[in-house]
Amino acid sequence: MTKAYVHGYNQRENIRLQDQASTLVELLHSDTSYPAGNRILEAGCGVGAQTVTLAKNSPGALITSIDISETSLDEARKKTDAAGLTNVLFEHADIFNLPYVEKSFDHIFICFVLEHLARPIKALRELKHYLREGGTITVIEGDHGSVCFYPDSETAHKAIQCQVELQRRAGGNAMIGRELYPLLTLSGFKSVHVSPRMVYVDSSKPDLVEGFTKKTFTAMTEGVREAAIMAGIIEEKVFDQGIRDLYRTAEADGVFCYTFFKAIGIK
Repeated sequence: MTKAYVHGYNQRENIRLQDQASTLVELLHSDTSYPAGNRILEAGCGVGAQTVTLAKNSPGALITSIDISETSLDEARKKTDAAGLTNVLFEHADIFNLPYVEKSFDHIFICFVLEHLARPIKALRELKHYLREGGTITVIEGDHGSVCFYPDSETAHKAIQCQVELQRRAGGNAMIGRELYPLLTLSGFKSVHVSPRMVYVDSSKPDLVEGFTKKTFTAMTEGVREAAIMAGIIEEKVFDQGIRDLYRTAEADGVFCYTFFKAIGIK
């Protein structure tokens, strides 16, 4: 794992993850479903932001969702219980030290996890042991290098770069989305296919303006304010202006774009 989860384990981050998940359901998961009776390992489920969609999309599948944080697992259990989902088992486990028999899962799903790992190829190779022959792995990651917006702002880019730098210092990679094809290929997966999923937002899409530009991306950037300033990466006034400029892109003439990458490989 990295030295620390750069976004932190707090209620504000919990809410942001839920906003992100609900906003991006169609974009990321319209083609995510598994057959009845299949066993799915969700590696790094966090607070269950993706788990609810996984379980709803595959009601007959048996999903084992693991995370290294007990606090996050408690939140995830609450969410699936509230949704009335009964096909998910939550377990406390580390991706690098899993307690399962090899080849015990039909499919593996891992979303917004590799970006936080110092050894993503090692993680993928470890997970591969627990996948049956012919089973699939699905990996979803973002890429902070894909951000573009109008009105453009050098200061806003500096604020965004704070998270990139903090994540780098923690051993992670906020621009890992572009690397999914080589990562899966080097990890030994076959027939790897990567599809970019762009979020394009303008004022004709008010749900995305609110749910993604404001509550997901800008909130995520804003969340590293204290850490970035304390680390000496940016001056307080520069960061705050950058956040104001990001919110400016959510106004009537503003535009915001970000690209996620979804990769599927076969063992």
